[in-house]
Amino acid sequence: MIVPENPYPRVTVDTAAHKVEEADAWYMIGLSGIPSAENQGHTSNAGFVTTGEGVVVYDALGTPALGFELIRRIREVTDEPIRYVIAGHYHADHIYGLQAFADHTDARIIAQSRAQGYLDSDTARQRLQQRREVLFPWVDETTRVIHPDEFFDDEHRVELGDKTFRLLHAGPAHSPDDVLMVVEESRVVFAGDIVFDGRLPFLGDDEVNTANWIDRLDRVQEMSPSFLIPGHGAATSEAVRAVSFTRGYLQDLREHMGEAVEDFLSFEEAYARADWSKYEGVPAFAETHRRNANAVFLEMEAAMF
Repeated sequence: MIVPENPYPRVTVDTAAHKVEEADAWYMIGLSGIPSAENQGHTSNAGFVTTGEGVVVYDALGTPALGFELIRRIREVTDEPIRYVIAGHYHADHIYGLQAFADHTDARIIAQSRAQGYLDSDTARQRLQQRREVLFPWVDETTRVIHPDEFFDDEHRVELGDKTFRLLHAGPAHSPDDVLMVVEESRVVFAGDIVFDGRLPFLGDDEVNTANWIDRLDRVQEMSPSFLIPGHGAATSEAVRAVSFTRGYLQDLREHMGEAVEDFLSFEEAYARADWSKYEGVPAFAETHRRNANAVFLEMEAAMF
């Protein structure tokens, strides 16, 4: 198999592709933490599935260079054409890699229709400028936000080769356009950022909906995945444990902040009153927890008033 030459700045972080046992699926695991020059923007997960007639990719990583690394890893496994890339949601740490697929493959990019609110928005422009500053040279003036070729609303099926892929709108939860991808034959689930395993979730989106998020996590449990690839953290055959971790954290935030809103406390009072000790040692606590608590406080406040 020919591995194409990389046209982007060199990536030196680990981008190994790991195979799911007894399934034609592979995944790449990002590093814990926020995107920085140290991790070269490789903080999220992605994966791909071979079908005998083509490859279906889920998510594209956080820089064009990382997207090309994903293409390179696919080419180390198969010479099947890359037919589809499913955008798990339009957040910066997952989408800049789409540029590599748009420029170097014939793949169709599929996203949930609410991603249209992000495309060409001030938020997208501001985030791209921020990433150009913190992730140069992997994100630079040539990096652009790639528009999908196709949108779906609630559910979409892709049948290719010997596989059936079910795409489900899981948002608004972590983001408005969260997408779950289920490989029906193997029950492998690509959960995107509605599951964070081994690190705290990020709830920074203005449209975060933790009530809906918890409902979607319950639906993932009901699917009984044989293997689950989260948006961040380790992939696992212990889907119940991974989903329960994210669900429990969200539920704790809702309980603490909901009680505070009912008692007419300020956020500062609410945050100080709650016991967060069981999460203090979890990766990303320092970077995300206070912002998460504030996001849920505002969500609960809006729901009450």
